Amino acid sequence: MRRGWTTGACAAAAARAAFAALLTGHFPDPVTIRLPRGQTPNFPLALAEQSDGRACAGIVKDAGDDPDVTHGALIVAELAWAAPGSGILFRAGEGVGTVTRPGLALAVGEPAINPAPRRMIRDTLLEVAADAGAPPPDLTVTISIPGGERLAEKTMNARLGIIGGLSILGTTGIVVPYSCASWIHSIHRGIDVARAAGLDHIAAATGATSELAVQRLYGLPDHALIDMGDFVGGTLKYLRGHPVARLTVAGGFAKLAKLAAGHLDLHSARSRIDIPALAGMLAEVGVDPPIAQAARAAGTAARTVAAGRGSNSHPPRVP
Repeated sequence: MRRGWTTGACAAAAARAAFAALLTGHFPDPVTIRLPRGQTPNFPLALAEQSDGRACAGIVKDAGDDPDVTHGALIVAELAWAAPGSGILFRAGEGVGTVTRPGLALAVGEPAINPAPRRMIRDTLLEVAADAGAPPPDLTVTISIPGGERLAEKTMNARLGIIGGLSILGTTGIVVPYSCASWIHSIHRGIDVARAAGLDHIAAATGATSELAVQRLYGLPDHALIDMGDFVGGTLKYLRGHPVARLTVAGGFAKLAKLAAGHLDLHSARSRIDIPALAGMLAEVGVDPPIAQAARAAGTAARTVAAGRGSNSHPPRVP
């Protein structure tokens, strides 16, 4: 499948074009940048404006075949000269969020431009300056994504305390289709935020229904909820190194049956319910033999539940 470019790579390319215009009066189009692993992609400009000591360039993000919410979004970098000695400063423009909770890699109040994209942008600008024989520049870099606040509603940013728009992300600059890296990244950051807030109980849910149920059951705040989807393995592995006092895992019967059987990726394409194992677990916790026998013959999780409901017996209360 076709790979794409992260928002961080697009922002770095836009910043390079804008800085070149500040230095020379001309925008390179296409603009080439060097990614952290050495690739040198070209990006066509969708926006190029200059006036009064400022230059603005924009790149339309191509996420390849990945279902990224920012695919097709315009990533804009506006550069302006800053006070001597100030170095390279970052600002959040339209559609880029601001960090409002501790626990992320950025301090509260900082624009949601992650550390790796900041390094990519900074290195790119220093390279442009060196190529032009200029000293390291003093610049204010404002990154914008028009419409980003609306797009952010489709992400977990608000729960992480990133308010007002999207995050500028990307470690390598490359989007691998269906790598699910951004989802797992959000799980990790959600755990970081919960720990930084001092929460001793968090809940990881496979979907919206189970999340609502577990929140109501325990009265948990929003930032105690981790939308883990099918990535229970990624969630548990991160918690092993970043523990909390109490974890509740919430999900439908079928997904939790797969987890109980040892599967750490609960997607239907990557794990299946082991009906004999499920019937064996039911027998181990003391359900009546007819229920365990019906479960073994059921063939699916839904039929197993139906078999239990159709019995006059009451399964034991399992802690």
